[in-house]
Amino acid sequence: MNKKLLTEFLGTFFLLAVVSFTGNPLAIGAVLAVLVYGGGHISGAHFNPAVTLALFLKKKISQDEALKYVLVQICAGIVASAFFFSTHQTFFIPQPAPHTAWLTALGVESIFTFLLVRTILMTAVDARVKNNHYFGLAIGAALFVGASTGGPISGGAFNPAVGVSPLLFDFAHLTEHIPLILLYILGPCMGAGVAALITDTEK
Repeated sequence: MNKKLLTEFLGTFFLLAVVSFTGNPLAIGAVLAVLVYGGGHISGAHFNPAVTLALFLKKKISQDEALKYVLVQICAGIVASAFFFSTHQTFFIPQPAPHTAWLTALGVESIFTFLLVRTILMTAVDARVKNNHYFGLAIGAALFVGASTGGPISGGAFNPAVGVSPLLFDFAHLTEHIPLILLYILGPCMGAGVAALITDTEK
């Protein structure tokens, strides 16, 4: 495994570990900031298939490398889910709040993934702010806002590796999880796609 893929694996693993172990928005935003500062210069610090999709759409990463990133991110999420199971003896199952309509949760996942990805594009990708020192804090803050505001409604994945990998790990109930799998793929990818479409980044 090359350095980029190893960085993506470790970053995604620790992100999901913090999400599943604490669910605390401040801890989640803080760990993402730490991981972005630590891995940004190596892999770009995606740690999220939706981010990888956006950067592919902006032609910042090739199709081949994007597919490798997504595969590694999902695998890291499954390993983190296994780690959670080994310590808690139960599955971590991301899901919306009770009685939340699927379309409502989809909208929340899309909107706050849009905020996260647009923040990444504006602070870590746009050449006009190259070499700034605040990008990690901005990205961590965006996830903190999303987890605090949208998390209690949609489950707060904003990341298919966070939302889908734990459901894949609970393989015995995979059929029952299909609506959640679709939610945590479509919502983040829609938000990321719109962010990539409307955000102007200079090369």
